[in-house]
Amino acid sequence: MTPPTLADAALDRARTHITASLSGQAPRPIVHGFFDEPTHTATFVVHDPESREAAVIDSVLGFDPAAGTLFYAAADRVIDYVRSENLTVAWILETHVHADHLSAAPYLQGKLGGRLAIGSGIVEVQKTFGKLFNAGTEFARAGTEFDCLFEDGNRFTLGGIEAVVLHVPGHTPADLAYVIGDAAFVGDTLFMPDYGTARADFPGGDARLLFRSIRRLLSLPDPTRLFLCHDYKAPGRDSFAYETTVAAQRRGNVHVRDGTAEDQFVAMREARDRTLTAPRLIMPSIQVNIRGGRLPEPEENGTRYLKIPLTTGRS
Repeated sequence: MTPPTLADAALDRARTHITASLSGQAPRPIVHGFFDEPTHTATFVVHDPESREAAVIDSVLGFDPAAGTLFYAAADRVIDYVRSENLTVAWILETHVHADHLSAAPYLQGKLGGRLAIGSGIVEVQKTFGKLFNAGTEFARAGTEFDCLFEDGNRFTLGGIEAVVLHVPGHTPADLAYVIGDAAFVGDTLFMPDYGTARADFPGGDARLLFRSIRRLLSLPDPTRLFLCHDYKAPGRDSFAYETTVAAQRRGNVHVRDGTAEDQFVAMREARDRTLTAPRLIMPSIQVNIRGGRLPEPEENGTRYLKIPLTTGRS
């Protein structure tokens, strides 16, 4: 997908829906977050209070790489909440292909229903990592594991609440933000203002595109609620946090507040990224998540396997 400009129809539609929600002309969505501390990931259930139609965004499947064991507790908390609130799940949404946790999307879909969606850029990501993991011809690399592939500006509804999809590349080429009423779910673009922004050094990542995507998000109305996919507790903060506003980010984000120049951000982000290690679960996460959260097919002995490509390190 071509990165959009700041002045575009998708952004205008998002602003219109946010204003309608803030003014009471449209329902204001109810958002409930679930934080998975082992992966520092926030999963959100967002719903229309009138129709009780809901979406689940960025779900987590627990995984112990040493034992090769899957855990469903995080996903089961989501299921329990959906059922206790009498919600109907219409969508299971991914903001991007996560490198730090396995997606529980197929497990949730089997229990709750809903259409599984991600950005159309998933095809590019599948091609890149299909080569890395030497996936065979049975892996189509066409996004067919998902029910819907969104483009920038696509729209959907949760009951009476309008939603707009924004393409926000930089962290990966396929990142999306979902603007649902006055709430924007921004995935791995922004962190809390005291922590900054996401890395841009994965294949297809680009710090300059990340800056432009963030400025696009920060051109939404100041009261827009921003829901973040991760938190790592900035120095001096004792609790996890994953909700903020456009105004708070513009005023105080330590990496990209108002007045931060693009070249300044790019230099900072690229230098910082060079100091970062790979996420602990990157190898299993990518293999599973490019398949829509589905595990590799069992081999002839009935066991499923995840691959770890080996490289020769420096002595």
